[in-house]
Amino acid sequence: MKVKFTHKEFSNNPERQYENWATPRAAVALLKELHEYPEDNNGEIVAPPRILSSEDVKFLRRLMTETPTGPNRLKGELPKGVVVIHKTGTSGTVDGKTAATKDIGLIQLPDGRYFAIAVFVGDSTADEQTREAVIARIAKAVWDDWKE
Repeated sequence: MKVKFTHKEFSNNPERQYENWATPRAAVALLKELHEYPEDNNGEIVAPPRILSSEDVKFLRRLMTETPTGPNRLKGELPKGVVVIHKTGTSGTVDGKTAATKDIGLIQLPDGRYFAIAVFVGDSTADEQTREAVIARIAKAVWDDWKE
């Protein structure tokens, strides 16, 4: 994973976005780091913080659960009410090609376990609806395989 430019810095130069990158494996590792803080029965984080404080972790989890972005991505084909802690990413489209349409998340299974997933659609000439549908179908396939 490498972050060289802020969003503001690469918004004026789309080529810079290629200097910021993460592999799906690295994105999932980051999600697991966020998720692996044990909680007590009241939802309070009980493990000592590694990088983030307990309050930071709770704040990020809340933001990533309540975000209105990406309803047609990881959440798109999942049953209503499934808990999805996620973060989307989308680049601009230049000359008909969209560099990145992404969603990474932790999705809760019916038994309370979570699975981590990262779906990156890159350098695509497909429209947004198609790119998002690919992400949704992949999330649903994993959900269907692990839900029982």
